[in-house]
Amino acid sequence: MTDVVDVRDDQRIQRDVLAQLAWDAQLQPNEIGVSVDEGVVTLTGFVDGAARSWAAIRCAQRVRGVRAVADEIEVRLPGTPGRTDGEVAIAAARALEWDSFVPAERLDVTVANGWLMLRGEVEFGWQRRAAEGAVRRLDGVRGITNLIEVRPPAAPAELLRRDVQRALARTIGAERVTVEVDGDTLVLAGVVRSWWERDQVERVAWSAPGVRVVHDQLLVGG
Repeated sequence: MTDVVDVRDDQRIQRDVLAQLAWDAQLQPNEIGVSVDEGVVTLTGFVDGAARSWAAIRCAQRVRGVRAVADEIEVRLPGTPGRTDGEVAIAAARALEWDSFVPAERLDVTVANGWLMLRGEVEFGWQRRAAEGAVRRLDGVRGITNLIEVRPPAAPAELLRRDVQRALARTIGAERVTVEVDGDTLVLAGVVRSWWERDQVERVAWSAPGVRVVHDQLLVGG
C-alpha cells in the first residue's frame, strides 16, 4: 500500500498565490504575474511603488508549498508629477522621527530618483529593520538601500546563544532551530513549519542585544 502524501504541485501553488494576491487590498487585480517551478515562485509585472512590490512578495511567501520567491517586479512611478526627491527625503525623515523605536537622530536619509538610502548607526538589529519598515510605504519611494550599521555593546557568545534559544522556545517553540554565535553574528539553521514561523525566528534573533548580522539558513518544511 502506497502512503498518501500531500504534494503541492506547481499549478496548485500558482493558483493559490494568484488568489492571495487578489485577496490583498494593497494590490490591483492582474498587475502581478506568477510562475512556479518546483515550488520557486517568480513574480513579474509593474507596480507604482516599493510598498506594492513588498506586499506581493509577502503574499507569495504566505502560501503553503512555496520554497522561495524571486522578485522580478519593476517599480514604475506614475507619469504624472509626484513627490520630488526632496519631498520624499523630508517625509522619510519625519517617518523615522515619529517611530519611537528608531533613533532617528543617529540616522541620515538621502534620495536620488526615488531611491532612498539609509545610513547611520543603531545598537540593535531590529532597529535597523524598523527604520526600513518606517519608510518603505512612503509615496514616491521606488526602492531602499539600507546601509545602517549595527554597533551594539558586546555580549558573551555562549550567553547570547542561550538567551536566543530560550527566547525561541518561549515564543514559538522552535525545537528544530539551532543557533550559533560568531562574534556579533547569529547563524540560524534547522527547519521551520512556515514562512510566518521563519519570520518570527528572525525577529527574535534580531531583537537580541549584541547582534549585528543574522545569517538565515532555515528551511521551510512540514
